[in-house]
Amino acid sequence: MILDIHTHCGRLFHHLPFLEVEQLIAILDREGIDKACLMAVENPEECDYFFTSEQVLAASASYPGRLIPFCSVDPRHRYPESFDPLPVIREYVERGCRGFGEVLAGVPIDHPGLQKIYAACGELGLPVLFHSDHLICSDDPGEPRLERMLQTYPATFFIGHSTRFWAEISQNPTLDAASLAQYPSGPVTPTGATDRLLGQYPNLFGDLSAGSGYTAITRDPAFGLAFLERHQDKLLFGSDVLSPDQKLPLLPFLRTCPISETARQKIFHENAERLLN
Repeated sequence: MILDIHTHCGRLFHHLPFLEVEQLIAILDREGIDKACLMAVENPEECDYFFTSEQVLAASASYPGRLIPFCSVDPRHRYPESFDPLPVIREYVERGCRGFGEVLAGVPIDHPGLQKIYAACGELGLPVLFHSDHLICSDDPGEPRLERMLQTYPATFFIGHSTRFWAEISQNPTLDAASLAQYPSGPVTPTGATDRLLGQYPNLFGDLSAGSGYTAITRDPAFGLAFLERHQDKLLFGSDVLSPDQKLPLLPFLRTCPISETARQKIFHENAERLLN
């Protein structure tokens, strides 16, 4: 069994074609992936186009039991004093959404609007999948803002993803935009903030999707294998599929790398099943 915590549909970038839901299902079939979470994109920072929560629900309804819908709300909707995401997210939950994401807002990870979303998702039982880089869900070195959110919203499950989150697997990483875009490489210096936070906080999980997650666990092979074993209860397989011909090197790596079968099954599906209830 393989459950992909992070996929996309639609046209998100001008240089990529529209990814039809049927094409996504074909990718899942080709790669032997049984189920997948489908992300909504409703923030303007990273992508050229949106794929809304309504589109996610419509696409997922075409393949019930195969696609698991996630919803999204931009934390800058309405006036700050009027912003209340709870009724909007509750309606999405009633219509079938099982998670919130992908958070792609170009604000600090402790932005007041995001904190209202975290509180709502904790109340409704939705995990929050966030992208973190130099602009989106930004933080200070050592991830102190993320740590405060983990402490402030202990009922909310956070799923970390992307370059900034995975760069901090090592101590003192270079965190400027150009360095993150190239993916940090080379030996890992223990113990980075992400490594520490995954071990310390039961409400933090790691999405291994995309080049950022794959590079993080392969840049230092001995460290990476130990990391997968050490955090076997906190890591999730994901692809971050965006186009029909996209390569997924993480999948064959996880299928064949020398970790325990117990850890492999947790990463492939058991941890995600637990998070998604």
